[in-house]
Amino acid sequence: MASIKDKFNRRKPLPPFSIRLTKEERQKLDQLAQGTSLAEYIRSRIFDGNAPVNRTKGRFPVKDEQALSQILGMLGQSRIPNNINQLAKAVNSGTLPVTPYTEKQLHEACYSATWIRRQLIQALGLKAD
Repeated sequence: MASIKDKFNRRKPLPPFSIRLTKEERQKLDQLAQGTSLAEYIRSRIFDGNAPVNRTKGRFPVKDEQALSQILGMLGQSRIPNNINQLAKAVNSGTLPVTPYTEKQLHEACYSATWIRRQLIQALGLKAD
């Protein structure tokens, strides 16, 4: 990383450089940088115009777009966050009756959450812990 010396001869990192762009300029830059960080794209264009730009789809490229959209759709239609919140409130207030039915439902919810996690990990091409 580049640095400069201050009046006491100590090394300090250079301050970041910023530039104002119009909305249209920013959209064009985002489109050109497609899949890389803006900083990486700009550096490659300014300092080494012949260098190929490493294009990815974000930090974790999606391996299976269809599976990911299916899972995200299912999550959007589910009431999992609301139900978990209601369970937490019932547990905290001591009003959650633990019956065989309740226990079965909790096990099914845990299984569903685990299944969704596995599917997301697979769709994103990540390794499970």
